[in-house]
Amino acid sequence: MKTVFRSKFYTLYQSDKEKCHYLDMEQKTIKLSFCQFLALRTKVRNISIEDHFDSNLNKHGFEILMLCNKEHLFVLNTIELLDLKSLVDYGFFNIDVDQIANTTT
Repeated sequence: MKTVFRSKFYTLYQSDKEKCHYLDMEQKTIKLSFCQFLALRTKVRNISIEDHFDSNLNKHGFEILMLCNKEHLFVLNTIELLDLKSLVDYGFFNIDVDQIANTTT
């Protein structure tokens, strides 16, 4: 497995052999197929960060995130959520770069 991205709270690994990603969220490591990783990106993009700074919309500043058909449940604070957003964005950027590199060789 190769490390795709490491942030303060998370590490994303890619396994070429298994054709999947592993997301290490400190508490546990989750195996993600491409479809599950895509679903994670959609969920993370749909979370409004602005709501975390408005006490009327998100009083406690936490987000509940369920992954892999509700197999995994995480409660993330604002800082962890921002960190996860950057990890997911970089992970997909890296997939695009790998595909471009593979088509040109």
